[in-house]
Amino acid sequence: MEYKTNYISANIHRLLHLALGVWITIMISACYGDKGNYDIDLPDGPVVTGLDSVYQAVVGDSLIIEPTITGLDPNQLEAEWRIAVPESADGRYVYEGLSLRTVFGLKAQRYRGRLIIHNTENGMKYFYNFFIQGVTELSRGSLVLSEEDGATQLSFIKPDGTVQPRIYEAINQKQLPANPKHVFYLANQFTGNTPLGYWIITENGGVRLDVSTLAKDELKPATLADNFFLAPPQIEVGSMKAHMQGVLMGVINGKFYGGTTTTWDQAATYGMFGTYAAGDYELAPQFVMSLVNGQVSMIAFDRVKQQFVRINVYGAPTFFGTQYETVNGGIFDPKNVGMELVEIVQINNADTYAYMRDQAGTIFELKFNVNFNGPFTFTAGHKREFVQQSLIHDDVKMVATRTGNIYIASGDQVIQYNPLNENIRVLDTRLDAAVTMLKLSDDEQTLIAGANGSLYYLSIQTGQSGALIKRIDGIPGVPVDMTWRE
Repeated sequence: MEYKTNYISANIHRLLHLALGVWITIMISACYGDKGNYDIDLPDGPVVTGLDSVYQAVVGDSLIIEPTITGLDPNQLEAEWRIAVPESADGRYVYEGLSLRTVFGLKAQRYRGRLIIHNTENGMKYFYNFFIQGVTELSRGSLVLSEEDGATQLSFIKPDGTVQPRIYEAINQKQLPANPKHVFYLANQFTGNTPLGYWIITENGGVRLDVSTLAKDELKPATLADNFFLAPPQIEVGSMKAHMQGVLMGVINGKFYGGTTTTWDQAATYGMFGTYAAGDYELAPQFVMSLVNGQVSMIAFDRVKQQFVRINVYGAPTFFGTQYETVNGGIFDPKNVGMELVEIVQINNADTYAYMRDQAGTIFELKFNVNFNGPFTFTAGHKREFVQQSLIHDDVKMVATRTGNIYIASGDQVIQYNPLNENIRVLDTRLDAAVTMLKLSDDEQTLIAGANGSLYYLSIQTGQSGALIKRIDGIPGVPVDMTWRE
């Protein structure tokens, strides 16, 4: 009896497996024959217009977002607005209604938003994403660094030209370090120009400011000394430049430092200085930063060995010294120049002009072109005595445009110098005092000259020779540097 039962059970299992196989075959055949030639009747959805991708909201002011919603009966629609707010306890703010009307009380930073429209007739929901960028009245304008009777001052210029002098001291109730050198607006160009802060750099220190409040930064290292993982006992800044990833790079204590970019740009350690680029060298303060085919390199000068040196950025600055091939070495030897560097400028990431002083005090102009991204070459162009010796001195102010002109401050005038034909021309506008600052606008159509309490905006576009566009007064002391945020 037990044998019979097992026999029947085994046959039943075989029949079940056979039936299952037939069913699967039929289903596969049916799916294969289904060419998708059928209609799906989706319900009509709302049509939303007038909803921008990014909204600017002034902190403390009204924020109104009122899109137009058509295609469905508004009586059957409900809407919910969600704003992601990481700093809040709930992580988000929620508002109801077909329009968003509120007072923007968040910080001056970017927030992610979502509009959710609910069709109450059929339960369908529709999602629309956007961003809100919080701003303050200080989010747009220019910052001017100046020196007034030995004290460092910072002034803010509103878009309408109104000057708010000594604004750092008014907001922070402190005085800036002495001997101002640079002011930078830092933004990460690799992440959509994410604003990262302002840096005020002085000869022996510096301060980082919040981009929207101009208060001393509370979240990231707020002083230059704190921006080192291990700060040197003394800090002497030669010069610094803003790297396109929103960090500082430059010469400190004769060595080359670069802010770290290997972490999230909102992290407190982003932009901090590790060790300097290792090597046996002592750099002059002046250097050139070039961007060619997405690769950053520096032309610097060893003031002890009197030679041009190569520094590349491979995650961090790396010193390669004279690891390059010299071309046209008969014109001059870049590895043994035998003179001291006074100033260096570069035109359009290509032709570079270095102004050198020999032991007799004669100023020479060295023209050259480098390829520091491989193959590594240094090509000498010319070496000649500069056409007007009195223009070049230790405190010379000089900028170069991509079109090939070099502008040099000379007393209360600005000189336009063309190095191709050595032509010198005095710009039309004469300033009321000695020029202490030269800056180029982003489009290089305007030259901004600073002199005793004033900024002069001069037209240098094609066919113009420094005509005065506008003048802004009220800067305390003498301008040293400036930056701006559009």
